[in-house]
Amino acid sequence: MDRIRLRGGGPLMGTIPISGAKNAALPLMIASLLTDETLTLENVPRLRDVQQLFHILSNHGTDWSVEGKRAGQDDMTGQTVHLCARAIVDTTAPYELVSTMRASFWVIGPLVARMGVARVSLPGGCAIGTRPVDFFIDGLQKLGAEIEIDQGYAIARAPKGLTGGRVDLPRVSVGATHTLMMAASLAKGETLITNAAREPEVVDLANCLIAMGARIEGAGTSEIAIQGVDRLRGARHRVLPDRIETGTYAMAVAMTGGDVTLEHARADLLTAALATLERAGAEITETNRGLRIRRNGAGIAAVDVSTEPFPGFPTDLQAQFMALMTTAKGTSHITETIFENRFMHVQELARLGAKIHLEGQVATIEGVGQLRGAPVMATDLRASVSLVIAGLVAEGETTINRVYHLDRGFERLEDKLGRCGADIERISS
Repeated sequence: MDRIRLRGGGPLMGTIPISGAKNAALPLMIASLLTDETLTLENVPRLRDVQQLFHILSNHGTDWSVEGKRAGQDDMTGQTVHLCARAIVDTTAPYELVSTMRASFWVIGPLVARMGVARVSLPGGCAIGTRPVDFFIDGLQKLGAEIEIDQGYAIARAPKGLTGGRVDLPRVSVGATHTLMMAASLAKGETLITNAAREPEVVDLANCLIAMGARIEGAGTSEIAIQGVDRLRGARHRVLPDRIETGTYAMAVAMTGGDVTLEHARADLLTAALATLERAGAEITETNRGLRIRRNGAGIAAVDVSTEPFPGFPTDLQAQFMALMTTAKGTSHITETIFENRFMHVQELARLGAKIHLEGQVATIEGVGQLRGAPVMATDLRASVSLVIAGLVAEGETTINRVYHLDRGFERLEDKLGRCGADIERISS
């Protein structure tokens, strides 16, 4: 099992290219099930989750290919993929595939909309909370699907097709918004989704569906209206840059000091996180290449933050920000409002010398003058990268085990940081 070894040291200097967003690429790939024509996606990141989804879509009959590199491209450049589900050969998504990645449950929407039937395994437990699929099931029922749960599978039937309706989501859910928006695109009549997720990835999916012929209004607001169409066509779409990767590297630069340009990054995708980072002592400048991140000369200031759905501070940057706060001047508080059990990185940060006290969903971080390297273990995707951020300034050597979590969501992380002067390497066992 691979490990990452790093030695804390100097500031990060240089350029880091920001990859296409994983959280946008996955629903965009699933949208290929809605049409018998080819959907071409540019700027798709090379990630374990993307590879796994290729496998899952192939099971349903999707043909896919990846374009070769073009002149001037390097391994940091996103890939262009072609997906074509000309014929759906299997409407079952089995447990052994769905269990590897929760997002694969979203295929239930396109499958029942296009084929009138879907049998999709319930995704099972999740390390960072229950993340129930009730919203998905209730929403599809509002669109006329008959759904039963049998032996761990959600079986959805709509032999005469889905019918538009009103879906009031009881809680903001990005996954449910994605799934229902895709399903409603092929439903008869109009669908209104209220309390919809406003995340940029939802807007990205809507833009792609519109290019495929869907009629969608309101994406990016809490109410999305979809007028169903008889069929969708192929299209070409570019995946937006990854705001979580952007925020992660911005926090790494703030942690170490230095001067780094995050190529292709967009400030409008994470205004709350960048504003919080500026309060902590980072200088952020928009350029024609992306975002330039520098730390002012005053060190890191303690800042309180609470996670919120978009446009608030993202839960997917909570662990990274906690790592930054471990060496801040003063005491900070982080409140996690989105997921339970999302403080699993606390014990591992403590092994590096961080002083963190947990009470319910609030973490109190007392900044220390120096972290010290130690062997640590990644517990989930975002937690693992928080350990990298802490290890970049920790005295001595830090070894991070279970880095397969990192490979799910960060493309070529050690290469990108290494290019900017980090003493970091991957060790394959």
